[in-house]
Amino acid sequence: MPSRENYCFAWAARSPEERHWSGFLFVATMADLDKGAVAHDESKIEEIELSSSTQYFDSREEDRLRRKIDWAIMPTVCILFLACVIDRANIGNAKIAGFDKDLGMVGADYNATLSLFYVAYIMFELPSNILCKKLGPGRFIPAITTLFGITSILSGLVQTKAQAMGVRFLLGFFEAGMLPGLAYYLSRWYRRAELSFRVSLYIVMSPLAGATGALLASAILTLDGFGPFHSWRMIFAIEGIATTVIGLISFFTLTDSPSKARWLSAGQKELAEARLKSERTGQTKVLDKMDKTKLRRGILNPVTLSVSAAMFFASITAQGFTIFAPTIVRSIFKDKSVVQQQLLTAPPYFLAAGWTAAAGFLSWKLDRRQIIMILTGPPTIIGYIMFLATDNYIVRYVAVYIVASLIFVSGAIPNSQISANVVSDTARTSAIGWNVMIGNTGGLVSTWTFLAWDAPNYPIGNGLNLAASVLALLFSVGTMVWMKKDNSRREQNQEEGELKLRGMTQDEIEDLDWKHPSFRWKI
Repeated sequence: MPSRENYCFAWAARSPEERHWSGFLFVATMADLDKGAVAHDESKIEEIELSSSTQYFDSREEDRLRRKIDWAIMPTVCILFLACVIDRANIGNAKIAGFDKDLGMVGADYNATLSLFYVAYIMFELPSNILCKKLGPGRFIPAITTLFGITSILSGLVQTKAQAMGVRFLLGFFEAGMLPGLAYYLSRWYRRAELSFRVSLYIVMSPLAGATGALLASAILTLDGFGPFHSWRMIFAIEGIATTVIGLISFFTLTDSPSKARWLSAGQKELAEARLKSERTGQTKVLDKMDKTKLRRGILNPVTLSVSAAMFFASITAQGFTIFAPTIVRSIFKDKSVVQQQLLTAPPYFLAAGWTAAAGFLSWKLDRRQIIMILTGPPTIIGYIMFLATDNYIVRYVAVYIVASLIFVSGAIPNSQISANVVSDTARTSAIGWNVMIGNTGGLVSTWTFLAWDAPNYPIGNGLNLAASVLALLFSVGTMVWMKKDNSRREQNQEEGELKLRGMTQDEIEDLDWKHPSFRWKI
């Protein structure tokens, strides 16, 4: 039995918006993290949890654990998402190389092809994330990566526009589980303040995919063809083969959860689980049993609904830009060669990667997400105003940098914010799935924002993106105002709410999720 000298308990209070909680400060030495020490004090951890108090851990041990997790899982997560976005967006690079013309596409055929990807994506987003929880991310995510890699290869074999549309739908079906699945997967490992930065790290792969995709396409187009693959067909084939290999390798590198991590000690596994449980009001398990009540709680959570509405509008700009950036750059530099246009598409994405990572890091250190979402709005609005206000190619190219620099933050912070504002693992599964599904409905809209007859300056497309940016900002501001007001209301009704818990079973308490009287919105 561990000695008393190894433990120190002191009263502590939480952050201002959670000052209704009061609990114990728990400081553990590395010796305390062996299996026996943790088992000895497990009952105390549970009592602190169930009494809605706050549990803190030795920051040195947390830092050591967090670094170990970062190095073990984040490289695989980032590479998987990089492959996903490249396979999704390479159709834009293929278009510059003649994809649409070779397949006899006219009018809105190309836009219809893009739309079918999002139709499948939206249809299967939520079911995919539920399946991800049931099968486990460690098996589900590598499986879908392998499958959409194979589908990308098939894109290089299509001979008609109908075949292209069918393969694009299939790609959306397999990719549907990737973005919400990775966000859910990381929530199994990280606390809410830590999650934003980690989600940002893999979302950074989206602008990097835009940059590397353009560079890869430029390089691939200079190569001689092989077999049935020539010109734009090689873009799909080579990038699809790489994704398939990555998917197969990830079966061995993507650890499902802390409890299954062979690279963690028994004590570190206990610490990893206790860290997550300390933030989940009324819950006794990190990975709970799925039920319909919790699934509904995740979707009908007010923050889930309002943040997903903001993400819908933000996705119109972000995903539209990802798909049409080569087209936009080509409209600015009409006299450049195809390879030069591809290369000019790359630099704005590198700036975007830096800003996305910086926003996630700031969110982590401040433990704030909603204000970060708000701050990304004004620059994006300014960028689209510049597109509309002038034909000057320098100003328009600067606008590309401004828009690109911040729009990808909208893919990272909203999922982190929603994850922070649900309690159970099941509710988190449905909430993130719902958010990404609604966001990609915006992606579906984005496929119709830049139409051929609106060329070369696309005033309608840029005007729609301007309006979407304004609406995303308004929803983000409104959500933050409501969260603060509702937290004040919950403070005032705290005692009355706790009385309602009397006589409830533990299962009923866990099903309350964000309706638990001790729950506060995390701004």
